[in-house]
Amino acid sequence: MKYLNYKNYTGTIEYSKDDNLLFGKVLGLKALISYEGNTGNELEENFKQAIEQYLIHCKENNLTPEKPFKGSFNVRIPTQLHQKAALLAMEAQISLNYFVTEAIRARISKEIP
Repeated sequence: MKYLNYKNYTGTIEYSKDDNLLFGKVLGLKALISYEGNTGNELEENFKQAIEQYLIHCKENNLTPEKPFKGSFNVRIPTQLHQKAALLAMEAQISLNYFVTEAIRARISKEIP
């Protein structure tokens, strides 16, 4: 899937056949930031404008803009998988966080050509 990126914000690119319209939303935020356009260029421009409007709104209201994908998230996994990962991390003398990070990195490197 392709994404739009601007100022460290990532947005989706979706198509509504019923409306004959491109649309999307910014990922990784509690706030809902959406945008639309009739062409790819228009969608990208509206995405950037939506980010700028969000940042202006935050500044005018003395709010700290949310940062997407902060690098911290909770993962629920089966108990046995947790145990195996923790034991392998201990045997390798690395933290469980580092073990998980490397496992994700290895998986992502297989997906990205």
